[in-house]
Amino acid sequence: MDVNFQIESIGVVNVDANEFSIQIDKAYVAALENIEGFSHLQIVWWGHLCDTPQNRSSLISEKLLKKGPDKIGVFATRSPARPNPILISIIKVKEIDYKNGIIYTPNIDAGHGTPVLDIKPYHLMERVKDCKVPQWCQHWPQWYEDSTAYNWKDEINF
Repeated sequence: MDVNFQIESIGVVNVDANEFSIQIDKAYVAALENIEGFSHLQIVWWGHLCDTPQNRSSLISEKLLKKGPDKIGVFATRSPARPNPILISIIKVKEIDYKNGIIYTPNIDAGHGTPVLDIKPYHLMERVKDCKVPQWCQHWPQWYEDSTAYNWKDEINF
């Protein structure tokens, strides 16, 4: 399958002294029309800091998780080391500056200068009633709000 396509950044993540925001490029500010009222957004971003030939070819991680399997396929993780480092974060919206195209959030797990590829609203219908996960991650937080305060250092071999 040989398909060519082009992806362009629509903005960038800014991190400044624990202040997090997403700056939308001027050409895309109009796309924020009627986004007010959504408490959370899905941010699709490019893992540019991990975009290396080695990471793109790494399909198996060894002992990525302290309490997980010895080997785990990249598609069973949220690791940025993957064939295409396209990552998704859900953010809480603190405030939106529509004039300047800035979305303020308490946190995002992307670094300063990270290219943003897309923004989508988070809808209640995206929750799954009977979601199941493997035994090795059943003890993780079940809700976004709980996951931000969870001690991930006890889980992931950084």
